[in-house]
Amino acid sequence: MTGPVDPPRFAVRDEVVEDRATGLVWPRLAQPAETGLSWPEAFDFVAAMNRDKRFGFFDWRLPNRRELYSLVDHAEREPALPSGHPFEHVWAGKCWTATTSARDHAYAWWVQFSGGRMFFGRKADDAVVWPVRGISGTLWATGQTGCFDVNGRPVDCAGTGQDGALRLGRAWPEPRFEPRGGQVLDRMTGLIWRRNTDLAGGMVDFDAARHAVAALAGETGLAWRLPAIMELESLTDCSRADPALPQGHPFEAVREAYWSATDSGYDPTWSFCCYLHKGAVGVGFKEKAEFHVWAVRSA
Repeated sequence: MTGPVDPPRFAVRDEVVEDRATGLVWPRLAQPAETGLSWPEAFDFVAAMNRDKRFGFFDWRLPNRRELYSLVDHAEREPALPSGHPFEHVWAGKCWTATTSARDHAYAWWVQFSGGRMFFGRKADDAVVWPVRGISGTLWATGQTGCFDVNGRPVDCAGTGQDGALRLGRAWPEPRFEPRGGQVLDRMTGLIWRRNTDLAGGMVDFDAARHAVAALAGETGLAWRLPAIMELESLTDCSRADPALPQGHPFEAVREAYWSATDSGYDPTWSFCCYLHKGAVGVGFKEKAEFHVWAVRSA
């Protein structure tokens, strides 16, 4: 006798798709603009969609960084979306988010759907627009609170549609972090991180990173491990850089970039990594000693 079958993640409703994992609604057509647009043009295009009641709705907006990245499946490629997804004309290149880079306010975050990287680019450059509607009850806010124009100058947030204006997502708990000696509980995710963020004492290759966390687990009797890339990303605060961690965080020896346990969907000899000084997500070749080790465990 078989048990109940979970419903599919995506529910197609005419020209839109509901993501049951987040509660967000996306156009089934992933390139409604049909061409790349600058960041300011992207907001103008979404405003025009609302005036025209495109796809039957008038509350479209540019997604924030965590909303757009929630679509990524790191095990997939070209595009890095869940297998069997219902979207059409997905651009495997860069897609804009409404979130400005805290490192340079003339840059904004984009998600690259070819392999699932997340970085930032000049707001004057072109990228694809994939708008969203609705409010997620599962995704956390990015932490961004300010608004900036194409040249990086601060602007009044009212009516901009930027991440710093809308501030959508679940609010972070206060205080967010609870130090416990050499460990820190993240009250937002329930994960426990090592307070010292450089377990191996320098950059190591991927195998050495795995051995370092295995040795720590053996010594302590606790289930320390390498974090998944989404666990590392959950630490980032999009209002900050160098490092991109929440203000007043209790961590020590914070380094530039860290290994994750998440393999690249392009090639398993590469793994996803988090560039914590920027808050970016990229990939690293496992044989190269180019990243640090930050151990995590479940509470």
